[in-house]
Amino acid sequence: MIHWRRGIVTTIRSTRPGYTEVEADLDQALPGTTITHIRAVAYTEAVGDPQVGDTVLLNVSALAKRLGTGGFGLVVALPDALPADPPEGPGHLVKDRYSPLQTMVLGVDDQESEHHETLAHAESLDAMPVLVADLHSALPAIVAGIRAENPDLRIAYVLSDGAALPARFSQAAAGLKDAGWLEGTISTGQSWGADLEAVTIHTGLLAAKHVMHADIAIVAQGPGNLGTGTKYGYSGLVTGEHLNAAALLGGVPVGVLRMSNADARGRHFGVSHHSLTSLAEIARPGVRIPVPDFSTLAEADRGEMEADPSGLDEVTAAQLTTLHMHKLVDVDLDGLWTALKSSPVGLSTMGRRLPADAAAFLAAAAAGRMAAGL
Repeated sequence: MIHWRRGIVTTIRSTRPGYTEVEADLDQALPGTTITHIRAVAYTEAVGDPQVGDTVLLNVSALAKRLGTGGFGLVVALPDALPADPPEGPGHLVKDRYSPLQTMVLGVDDQESEHHETLAHAESLDAMPVLVADLHSALPAIVAGIRAENPDLRIAYVLSDGAALPARFSQAAAGLKDAGWLEGTISTGQSWGADLEAVTIHTGLLAAKHVMHADIAIVAQGPGNLGTGTKYGYSGLVTGEHLNAAALLGGVPVGVLRMSNADARGRHFGVSHHSLTSLAEIARPGVRIPVPDFSTLAEADRGEMEADPSGLDEVTAAQLTTLHMHKLVDVDLDGLWTALKSSPVGLSTMGRRLPADAAAFLAAAAAGRMAAGL
């Protein structure tokens, strides 16, 4: 069920292409609270451009459930300022199908697309490295690692539909592209709003190679993963299937380890159980798995970290024995701390910044470095 509220826009907080964040006064408080003033997000391609004083219809379900992830109101409509109908044009891919906000886009693999013929005949990634991560927060760290090795490589981000469906929600992707660190973005499955749209991860990867002409692709869900504390109940578990897709298409699948030296939950300390499950049980044998060698960190870099991750080497060595069917590759971390600090977008995972959980970002950067070397 959805928690609905009407509201009046009081402030425009920020805007970027396809995305506007506002503040709004509600017609009644959130359930069980006295809160009547909230932040809300409008995807302007879908609902139009809200202005101060506009009436907005809001989905406040995430706020009603006190969720940290998805903790915004969502503008569903501007009842008194509906956007004009889109111009007639090609494209019949329906995203977010049969929801009240389904949207129609021109897919890169659509019959009406100028790239249809290319993708109709494309069957191989020609050994392009494909990095697959389960958390969106790994994206900028992976890119930093790639650029530390070779800043001239063209990098595409392929967005799966495991979390946020609108690509515009990703501040990281927008910032990386604005800085010239990403060649572009591709939304797949039910996700929408990227530079290119595709039906599946498979056509998304082929578009990265043959339309965007990327040297490397990164596959990850958007912000807002969903987990239930169970072995298989996690939206990022499909990373194993995405690695299989890369292998099927003749790419080089690279599994990005989700690691932490700060997560208080035992199942996520060291290598997360989510990485171990998807790699050991879902991904086919032969995935390249970059393993950060924390002993190679410079002493000066360690001094900037809230907790030294070096103690993880022994912990992860035991955890990684379950991944014997894959190709584990030790990665030197020299220079990667500096590369991470140079990121044009902020680094944060599960609310922890770079110094607080160094292992999380160094593991992602190590994967980027190794893939760039391929």
